[in-house]
Amino acid sequence: MTVTNITAKPAATAGEPEAGLLDALRRTETAVAAMRSGDPEPYIACWAEREDATLFGAWGPIEKGSRALFDTFRWVGSRYAGDRSPVKATVENTVIASSGDLAYTVGFERGTVGVDGGRKQEMVIRVTHIYRREHDAWKLIHRHADFPPPDQRQSKHH
Repeated sequence: MTVTNITAKPAATAGEPEAGLLDALRRTETAVAAMRSGDPEPYIACWAEREDATLFGAWGPIEKGSRALFDTFRWVGSRYAGDRSPVKATVENTVIASSGDLAYTVGFERGTVGVDGGRKQEMVIRVTHIYRREHDAWKLIHRHADFPPPDQRQSKHH
């Protein structure tokens, strides 16, 4: 697994993020790699078990409440499950910010994966995560992910 460049452009953070948040970011990266290898449980463990947890998923699901999210994460893991070989996945956080008991990251998840038994190909997902500190641990409470569209400023018809 590639080490996350978690200090890339920490624009909105005053100095280095605190150790507990850095640990949560590393756990999330490890969990993303496990998910893309077909094992959703490490990613589920990164989440708060709360009814206000939310997901705007890259493959369409919009969910509220940890039970619905965890079911969706297991469905996502099953889509990757055809090949249990370890997947190289990277998380590139371009922004890491925190204030009080809330933090967020904005960036990309990249990796070469097979979906639904298909051939492996590069997958890039644009992701915003929101974390909340609960009982001295940072837990995910929101994920908004999508497949980045082409930059329309680059088209000839702008």
